Amino acid sequence: MSKSFFIDTTLCTACRGCQVACKQWHNLPAENTTNRGTFENPPDLSFDTYKVVRMREQVIDGKFAWLFFPEQCRHCADPPCRDTAGEPSAIFKDEATGAVIFTANTKGLDADEIIASCPYNIPRKSEDGTLAKCDMCIDRVHNGLLPACVQTCPTGAMNFGDREKMVSLARQRLDIVKKAYPKAQLVDVEYVEVIYLITYQPELYHKNVIAMNAPAGMTRQMALRKMFRPMTSIASGIL
Repeated sequence: MSKSFFIDTTLCTACRGCQVACKQWHNLPAENTTNRGTFENPPDLSFDTYKVVRMREQVIDGKFAWLFFPEQCRHCADPPCRDTAGEPSAIFKDEATGAVIFTANTKGLDADEIIASCPYNIPRKSEDGTLAKCDMCIDRVHNGLLPACVQTCPTGAMNFGDREKMVSLARQRLDIVKKAYPKAQLVDVEYVEVIYLITYQPELYHKNVIAMNAPAGMTRQMALRKMFRPMTSIASGIL
């Protein structure tokens, strides 16, 4: 049975514990950052940063709101990056977990084309062209442990487990949150293993919250159904 994350942004405090835990577990170096007038740092994902907590100050219906979005690879059901690479030793989907895995064999492939194929703009390349991103902490998961980001989350915003259980949890939480936030939604839940609950329009959080690589003249839903194979275990109407 595949695994899924459920990330409840209503419980996220932007402590960035998940961001730090990811770096620690993967032994990734720190990045030099500057004061950009925001607590959000580093400014973007990179070959050395698999997870970034997006932070946005918004005025919504005349009221100030902090919107937080822990961004990471969505581990697509039918990953365009894998199909674009066309090399199973470089990018493959782990059947036991659903994790989309990049290896050192991505070096020498067309990195820019693979990045462009991602509907969430996630993969990043090193100076030699090798690609990297979140790997679902697959070594931990295969040994019965939670991903490092989930293990360290102090508020319950990050959740992980069998897909059916995570979808059920997401639905239950959505029903509760909608009472206070009628526009709340689960993002692209049919197509990815990382399910986000957000309370406002996706674009208020970050430009890549939803799948956006839609050709001209094609609606987002048409693009999703073209790019991804829906997960058949999800009942219709959840979006």
